[in-house]
Amino acid sequence: MNLVLFFGILLVTAVAMVVLVYIFLNKMSENLSKQGDKEIRHLQFELKKQRQEFFLPNRVEAYQRSILLMERLHPNSLVMRLHNPGLPAMALQAEFLKAIRDEYNHNVAQQLFVSPLAWKMVKDSKEEVVKLINLAGNQMTATSTGMELSAKIFEILSQMDQFPSDIAIEYLKKEFQELF
Repeated sequence: MNLVLFFGILLVTAVAMVVLVYIFLNKMSENLSKQGDKEIRHLQFELKKQRQEFFLPNRVEAYQRSILLMERLHPNSLVMRLHNPGLPAMALQAEFLKAIRDEYNHNVAQQLFVSPLAWKMVKDSKEEVVKLINLAGNQMTATSTGMELSAKIFEILSQMDQFPSDIAIEYLKKEFQELF
């Protein structure tokens, strides 16, 4: 009987030790997990902060350059910058289209730093300028001058309530303000 009682006490003690070790390890695991989660969140926060510090200057520049692109592609700006009354209308139209293409291609990388919607508006605005210049160019005759083409562009432009590049500029400004 003493032997059975001895083994019973030994068995109860062993089970109690296993249960205590299990509870202790479980608590330690939970604490480490919570501490690990805190560290992970802290590291993620630091990474996000460093990423913003790295990309913010590039994003600011991208918004500046995108707005400048819209200003330079605006028909008023194009006509004032490239107007050459001595050129035939077709040659001036080709100059306008080349300038648009060159300006856009020079700034196409800015889409990495602005939202997809903002870049779509920039791209659509560029396409609208091309359409307007082609519309004016299609109304010219073979003997039309650059002066007539410029006048036609201004005439078409005056019939529009708001030009797409103005809308794109406003959107870019709004989106830029949301960065801060």
